[in-house]
Amino acid sequence: MDWLQILSNTGSSILSPATLAYALAALGLAVHFGYAGLLNMGIAGFMAIGAYGYAISILTFGFPWWGGVLVGLVGAVIFALILGIPTLRLRGDYLAIVTIAAAEVLRLLFLTTAFDDVTGSADGLSGYHSSFRESNPIPQGTYGFGPWEYNETQWWVRIMGLITLALAILLVWSLMRSPWGRVIKGIREDEDAVRALGKNVFSYKMQALIIGGVIAAAGGIVYALPSAISPGVYVTSLTFFVWTALLLGGAATVFGPVIGAVIFWVIQTLLSNVLPAMVQAGVLPFMSSIQAQTLRFVLVGVALMLIVIFRPQGILGNKKELTFVK
Repeated sequence: MDWLQILSNTGSSILSPATLAYALAALGLAVHFGYAGLLNMGIAGFMAIGAYGYAISILTFGFPWWGGVLVGLVGAVIFALILGIPTLRLRGDYLAIVTIAAAEVLRLLFLTTAFDDVTGSADGLSGYHSSFRESNPIPQGTYGFGPWEYNETQWWVRIMGLITLALAILLVWSLMRSPWGRVIKGIREDEDAVRALGKNVFSYKMQALIIGGVIAAAGGIVYALPSAISPGVYVTSLTFFVWTALLLGGAATVFGPVIGAVIFWVIQTLLSNVLPAMVQAGVLPFMSSIQAQTLRFVLVGVALMLIVIFRPQGILGNKKELTFVK
C-alpha cells in the first residue's frame, strides 16, 4: 500500500468543499436540534434547495453567481416556512417523520422528468460555473504545499467556503449568546415553561428553523461550487451523515459540528483509500474493491451507534444540554 499517497489524500480532505459543506449543514442542524430541540431529519432537503436554487437561477434566468446564492438562501427560507407552518406544533418523532418525508418529496421533484428542462432530472445540472470563476481574483497557477496544493479555481472555491463557514459560525455564536438564544435553549428544555412566560414558542421555533435551514442551504451551495449537481447526492443517507458529523462534534455547540465534519471526512477518505488497498494487498481476500468501499459506510453506521451509546454529547458537547439523553 502506498501510505504516502493515502495520507496525502486524507490530509487533502480537511479543506475539501465536501468537508466545508458538511460543516455548514451540521452547524445548521445544530441550530435546529442542538439548540432549539427540533428533530429535523430532512437536512438534505435544505442542502438541495440551496444547490438547485443556485444553479437554476444561473442557468435558466442568467443570474450572476452572487444572485444565485441569494436565490438559494431565499429558497431555503421559503422551504422552511412551507415545512414549518403546519409541522412545528408537532413534537419529537412526528416532526422527524414529516421532515424526512418532505426532503424525499423534494428530491423526487428534482428527479422527475416533468421539469427536465429546468432541473436536469436524473442527469442533474452542470455548466453554471463561469460567473463564479470569472470573479476569481487569484492569479492562474498552483499554490500551497503538501496535500493542500491546489490551482486558482480550487482555492477560490475553498476560500469562499471558508468565508461562508466563518460567517455562519460568527452568526450562531452571536445568536446563542443573545437573549434570543437563551429563549431557544429554554424551548429545547421545556417549551411549556417558556410559553408560560409569555413567549411565542411557535415564532421562535420558526425563526430557528429558518436560520438553520439557510446555513444548511449555504452548505448545499458550497457543495455544488466545484462540480455538477446530482439528485442522487441529496438522499436520506446524506442527512444521516450530517447527523453523524453533528453528534461526533457535539450537538449543542458552535465549533463541534465543524470538528465533527472534519473528522468524519478524514475518516471517510482514509477508509476509502485503505480498504480497497487492503483488498488488493490480499489482507481482505474475501472482499472485492466495491465491497470494501461499501464497508466504510457500515463502519460509519457502527460508529454512530457507539457515539450515541457511549458519548452522546460528542467531543465538545455538554451531556446536560442534550434532551435525548435525559
